[in-house]
Amino acid sequence: MKKLINDPENVVAETLAGFQAAHGDLITVYTDPDYVVRADAPVQGKVGLVSGGGSGHEPLHAGYVGLGMLDAAVPGAVFTSPTPDPILEATKKVDGGAGVLHIVKNYTGDVLNFETAAELAEMEGITVKAIVVNDDVAVEDSTWTAGRRGVAGTVLVEKIAGAAAQRGDDLDGVLAIAEKVNSQVRSMGVALTACTVPHAGKPSFDLPEDEIEIGIGIHGEPGRHRIPLESADAITDRLVDAILADRDWSGKVLLFVNGMGGTPEAELYIVYSHARKRLEDAGLEVARSLVGNYITSLEMQGCSITVLQLDDELTELYDAPVHTVALRRGV
Repeated sequence: MKKLINDPENVVAETLAGFQAAHGDLITVYTDPDYVVRADAPVQGKVGLVSGGGSGHEPLHAGYVGLGMLDAAVPGAVFTSPTPDPILEATKKVDGGAGVLHIVKNYTGDVLNFETAAELAEMEGITVKAIVVNDDVAVEDSTWTAGRRGVAGTVLVEKIAGAAAQRGDDLDGVLAIAEKVNSQVRSMGVALTACTVPHAGKPSFDLPEDEIEIGIGIHGEPGRHRIPLESADAITDRLVDAILADRDWSGKVLLFVNGMGGTPEAELYIVYSHARKRLEDAGLEVARSLVGNYITSLEMQGCSITVLQLDDELTELYDAPVHTVALRRGV
């Protein structure tokens, strides 16, 4: 294992220390328990947005804490859900009197721990609601979830719901926007290589040099099937076909090609080019685009494709100003 780390058991703590040192103008890191909040939290009268999950998916979630997106992020150990205690503390820290929305990826540990934290927060007088993101079309069930997994669509839920909260929507309104995004977004991924969890010291699964895993999860969970390596266009076709087949699409869409951490941007743009052509051939207008490493799986080589059905309101909220470590526009 070759990684720029010291002690594998201290990776998250040292990461958070560096994150605070680099971006203290935007965020504040709390430790024991660990969580990250926007520097001006709580924002009075604004719905607070809290998300989180296992580390190893950076910049998700801490990279999206700031104006127009999340108010707090709660990192667990690598690929491990945070416990209820830090989720509760983060929820309390960002409560500005308008309630708090939990944005939860659909993994069993995340769902249970956020539910427990929400119950504890309610006992302290904080109104909490939750959206469980489940955009992955690869599988209906897995060893990690009951139902579909939450993957790259989470970034779009956080961005668009964050904009709704920033403009002053109430808790029910922000939740409705988040649910709308979740209902209209679909994702599918592929792994070319495995990743290595620091404390494990070896790849999370075995993948021969000449094979790829179609429909992989962001923790290395099994996908739909394993096949021989193909061209970028052929792989893209497989991902796009699964997305197009999963719902009725029309009009304008957002196309999001996400890197898993170890894939050069040059390759992501090759995938984007063919994916865009496929969507346009299907009669869709690609009105917005996002390409890059926004939700990763450590150093895994591969990518995911996400498509979001747009309307005027979602487009306006996606375009709204945002200022976070990992995403900034209009500010």
